[in-house]
Amino acid sequence: MPPDNICLLCTLSDDRIIDSSDYGVVVRPTRPMTPGHTMIIPKRHVGSFFNLFPDERDDLMKLFDRTKQDVFKEFAAQAYFISVNLGEGAWCSVPHLHTHLIPTYDGYRDDPRAGIRWETTLSADY
Repeated sequence: MPPDNICLLCTLSDDRIIDSSDYGVVVRPTRPMTPGHTMIIPKRHVGSFFNLFPDERDDLMKLFDRTKQDVFKEFAAQAYFISVNLGEGAWCSVPHLHTHLIPTYDGYRDDPRAGIRWETTLSADY
């Protein structure tokens, strides 16, 4: 693990990157919530979606669309969660913007009511 002053998402190894664009990269997390769980990450170290430049935001949204299509083809997901956690109060443990595309599947939950409220119970025990 890098020292505390090194950003994990600024130092991704090339073998982790499954797609990229001018402003972003796509990787699979080391601890995926579901098969196909994927992250879209800006190349520039920026902490918030709201601090992206318009060109970055547009490029990342195109990359996000392409990633969704790729995940759908490869994993045949029936639905998706999209998660952007901004700040420690929103359970963000890495202060470099990263967006999660989390596919879900038929039978993923016995009772899907309440949506994301129940997903917080799947948090990793670090």
